[in-house]
Amino acid sequence: MKNLKNMLKSNKPLVVPGVYDAIGAKIAEKVGFEAMFQTGYGTSATLFGMPDYGFIGATETLDNARRICSAVSVPVIIDSDTGYGNALSVWKLVKELEVAGASGIFLEDQRWPKRCGHMQGKEVIPQEEYTEKLGAAIDARENKDFIIVARTDARATEGLDVAIERGLQNKKTGADAIFIEAPRSLEEMKIIGKAIRAPLVANMIEGGATPMTSSETLHKLGFKIILYPLSVLFANTFATMSILKELKRTGTTIKLKKKVVNFDQFNDLVELSKFQKLEKKYRFLKRQ
Repeated sequence: MKNLKNMLKSNKPLVVPGVYDAIGAKIAEKVGFEAMFQTGYGTSATLFGMPDYGFIGATETLDNARRICSAVSVPVIIDSDTGYGNALSVWKLVKELEVAGASGIFLEDQRWPKRCGHMQGKEVIPQEEYTEKLGAAIDARENKDFIIVARTDARATEGLDVAIERGLQNKKTGADAIFIEAPRSLEEMKIIGKAIRAPLVANMIEGGATPMTSSETLHKLGFKIILYPLSVLFANTFATMSILKELKRTGTTIKLKKKVVNFDQFNDLVELSKFQKLEKKYRFLKRQ
């Protein structure tokens, strides 16, 4: 498996798609992405059909991580929300995620119940409390290549200056990357890039609070991880709505056959031939 920390040291941006299930992870790997992100927003939406509003906990996050990490051989960073409790909860979660095969986490400073960083009504916990959680995450990891991304949502609650102060403190505490969530303009992103000399995260959400900007431009501004957490979820939702509307309207999907993979293509993606060969191998052994 490639080393995430080495990726952060390279001279090119690391573009990371968000995934929420094993098949999406396999597709992301197949098309060539070097790393991926397990999205809490997508996990809540696909497990429960509910918004990113504090409905999932450590159990759902960890179970999904086990499935996704076992399906691919590239690093997976896990959206761990607030850590689902106090510093000890964070410590336990990091231990369990390492065992599950995760290569890193995002840990945020929202007050529970948290919500998507581009939604209204967020609150953040005191910096001292978050520092305890961040310190616990750093202490808990046993793999030196496991990365910890410190996220602050203080831009929305206390302004950009305070958010930058929190980011600087998180860097001092020992975070591997810094994430100032939901800046409102490219100018704000320039200010963040100049103020914090560390690997920075840019969160690109279609229709979100932060303006969509090219990875090349963001990298020039100082951002290293260019995250597209919801693109797969939004695209799959659009495709699902389109084909179901067509099926409901006409009673068939014939007109959309070029818009879907076919039976053989999908079986190739999930490596059917690999398991057919294994099946033959074990049948042969049984006859001996």
